[in-house]
Amino acid sequence: MSKTITIFGSSEPTEGDEEYQIAYNVGYELAKAGYSICNGGYEGTMEASAKGAKDAGGKTCGVTTLQYSLRTKNQYIDEEIKTQTALERLETLIEKGDGYVVLKGSTGTLAELSTTWEWINKGIIPFRPIILYGEFWLPTINTLKSNEPKKIDRRAKSRKKVTIDCINIANTPKEVVEILRNHFSERQKP
Repeated sequence: MSKTITIFGSSEPTEGDEEYQIAYNVGYELAKAGYSICNGGYEGTMEASAKGAKDAGGKTCGVTTLQYSLRTKNQYIDEEIKTQTALERLETLIEKGDGYVVLKGSTGTLAELSTTWEWINKGIIPFRPIILYGEFWLPTINTLKSNEPKKIDRRAKSRKKVTIDCINIANTPKEVVEILRNHFSERQKP
């Protein structure tokens, strides 16, 4: 059964922008490696990654929301999942992914990254790899790592540290695929 990789990123880049091309290449390499992709279904890096996946013969899913009623799914989405709210959209994007690729973005992408990471931390979803593309998110990750709890929580008698081993860095689309292959092959070992 094909694994689905959820891609988070900005809706701002347009064809010809570097970030658009990166998203296209990531979608292409993921599909070429046999992964289906899921994203927010709209424009920018969502369109680019879906276009790349389609050009490689892959399957795409876009999760949209009725709260963005003036926006429509992009033409490269095979399956559209319509949600009522932006929060339901985020929950669906996270639940659909067997792994995540986080491209450069703004507050929406930050919300997607932080919610996904928190749900892994709290055991709400199983351990899954989060791949940050490039160096953009490293200052955020390093800030959170430096703010790990140092005190004992009197209610729990201990404090679980922030799970950082789910966070990976990739600088090329091929590295993204390699990280995912390694993760899934490790998980299949007895």
